[in-house]
Amino acid sequence: MTTAAAPEQLKGEDWAGEQGRKWLSHIDRFEGMIAPIGDALLAHAGVTPGERVIDLGCGGGLTSLALAEAVGPDGTVLGIDISPDLIAEASRRAEGQANVRFLCADAATVTPEDAPYDRLVSRFGSMFFADPHAAFANLHGVLKPGGRMDLAVWGPPRDNPWMMELMGVARAHIDIPSPDPRTPGPFAFADLDYVRDILAHAGFSAPEVETYQGEQAIGGPGALPEDAADFALASMAIGRALAEAGPEVLEAARNDLLSLFTRHYRDGEGVMMKNKVWLLSAVA
Repeated sequence: MTTAAAPEQLKGEDWAGEQGRKWLSHIDRFEGMIAPIGDALLAHAGVTPGERVIDLGCGGGLTSLALAEAVGPDGTVLGIDISPDLIAEASRRAEGQANVRFLCADAATVTPEDAPYDRLVSRFGSMFFADPHAAFANLHGVLKPGGRMDLAVWGPPRDNPWMMELMGVARAHIDIPSPDPRTPGPFAFADLDYVRDILAHAGFSAPEVETYQGEQAIGGPGALPEDAADFALASMAIGRALAEAGPEVLEAARNDLLSLFTRHYRDGEGVMMKNKVWLLSAVA
């Protein structure tokens, strides 16, 4: 059996480069897949008219645009992302919107010239910092005293069958070593004690956690099992690891993914798999 790097350690997490381009190539499917979580985050955050908000890891800008609508003409939204490709797409989508703008930068170190802001919101954009303690100390500095931060981050892998079952398929064909659970990547903040420690060291207080549990449509709402399998292999780090093992391994894994997704397919909805997300809040 071929041994591959753990997906969290692959270059697929290089959002400034390859991973940003992959997200853009499949942006409608990615956004459709996590849209219900984004809606839950915005409802949890409760941004109000007139507030100045940073959207951390803004991606293609849909959350930024929703925040811009919430803050209204008297508020402003700054979307920050390290991917120039995604910032270009976000800027295109927001053309004509006077209260939203975008900045291509590393949020771990950047201080926007018009800081501090009232609020910071992030939908899955906060788990990839190489040095999260330093990064969140910097984020604390871009918020006003008493400013609120709201994050959506994945809960434990075991509570996210959409990922665990995909990993199970991959591990049936290639040997993927288990990474350090705190390695920067999708599940880096699954351990709430670890997150609370990071926030406390950065100067944040009053941390609160709300649990979101639901289902997400792999490959987007309405995707057929074939579409979902091709999406997973083309856009996720396990796809590259399987491809590097050779075409026969890749084809066998695709067949297993197809079987998995067929079991979870619901007509008119798509390939629906369970998830668990932490909605984290803290005060600067």
